[in-house]
Amino acid sequence: MDCMESRIALKEEYTRFVGRKLLFMAALSLSIVIIAGISATLGSANLSVFEVYSAILARAFPGYFETTWFADTIVWGLRLHRILMGVVAGAGLGVAGAAMQGILKNPLASPFTLGISSAASFGAALAIILGAGFAGGEYLIIGNAFVFTLLATFAVYGLAKYKGITPETMILAGIAIMYFFSAMTSFLQYVGRAEQVQEVVFWMMGSLGRSSWDKVYASALMIIICLPYLILKSWDINAIGAGDETAKSLGVNVERIRVLSMIFASLITASVICFTGTIGFIGLVAPHMTRMVIGGDHRFLIPGSALMGSVILLAADTLARTVLAPVILPVGIMTSFLGVPFFVYLFMKRRKEFW
Repeated sequence: MDCMESRIALKEEYTRFVGRKLLFMAALSLSIVIIAGISATLGSANLSVFEVYSAILARAFPGYFETTWFADTIVWGLRLHRILMGVVAGAGLGVAGAAMQGILKNPLASPFTLGISSAASFGAALAIILGAGFAGGEYLIIGNAFVFTLLATFAVYGLAKYKGITPETMILAGIAIMYFFSAMTSFLQYVGRAEQVQEVVFWMMGSLGRSSWDKVYASALMIIICLPYLILKSWDINAIGAGDETAKSLGVNVERIRVLSMIFASLITASVICFTGTIGFIGLVAPHMTRMVIGGDHRFLIPGSALMGSVILLAADTLARTVLAPVILPVGIMTSFLGVPFFVYLFMKRRKEFW
């Protein structure tokens, strides 16, 4: 009887444990909807939040909601793809950061600190200053950023493979790649003309202003393809967090999980920053913020980091469009202004270990 009561108590406790995490993710989802509605009202055309939501719902449920031609054109033609690009890009960078920190067991791991963003910046600088790259026309910068992101990933893997795939070798290889591509970008900026250097610097700050529906679909498709693997392997990533030897004793192929997770996280990162430019901070901080609230279980941490990344990037872009309106600040600057104080607050307030 006591055993049965103990099992019931444990089951109830586990239900509450999971419920708190799901409640947190539901709150983040609601925040995205609210911020998206507010963001869609910003601009020279004056629309209310009600008109924005009516325009959106009228497309989904044409028989139940009504809108005007003006509101439909402004929302769907001009503003909504930028907002969804923020949601998709924030989610992708959050997922990539959570996966990299998990498989490398390092709180500083992110697409930015592992050299992937630096490689994308070099690819864009190569296209802007020298006009050389792997694609043509309007896709030159995008193609270069995507290809060099993947090249950086395989360079990190190759260097780490040479010395043995461990978290330490992958991080050190990532740092080496980061400095290499940063130096190459600096060289291109040194030899480029002033207007070219200005364009490179603006690209490196990151912006959602280059978004379109095609780019939203492309980024979202890559995340949809890669995310299931990371979710399915979340138990294995949890085991790796307990130590490589422990994970191996549980039957986890540590090297295979580490390499494939790194590749999928890099593909997600590449599909985002080739369209938006390098947006730092999201991939580093969104997983930390999520981990501080719901813990380090990657079954919940990965989707939670995706939602947190979307909230941070969407809120940052909304502020970037309003602080000095009609001037729009680069969203990369706002992500730091918005996220760093909140991150420091959580870090100082939290007393127990969270990593």
